[in-house]
Amino acid sequence: MLRSIALFVAAGLAEIGGGWLVWRWLRGSSSVASGVAGLALLALYGVIATYQPASFGRTYAAYGGVFIVLSLLWGWRMDGTRPDTADMLGAVVCLIGAAIIMFAPRARDVIP
Repeated sequence: MLRSIALFVAAGLAEIGGGWLVWRWLRGSSSVASGVAGLALLALYGVIATYQPASFGRTYAAYGGVFIVLSLLWGWRMDGTRPDTADMLGAVVCLIGAAIIMFAPRARDVIP
């Protein structure tokens, strides 16, 4: 479980950081080198996710909840947009959903 959580956080930081760098580049507040670095981070995000033990659909569905939380934290830290009560409540709901999807006991997946 801790490995999955660490992978989700690493993937989230790569995706959000990469997207942020591309965002800044295309909006004219950063260099082309930042855009290229952002694109490399976005590619790395795709690689990191493959190390999750769950299936593709389950991994990406659960990752969505983690992404929401990390996006709010990134926006708070990097853009100064502090999450409000509704943001925090929504984030908690998303994390609960992600945990259920990823870690709930279930029969072993069978790939036809």
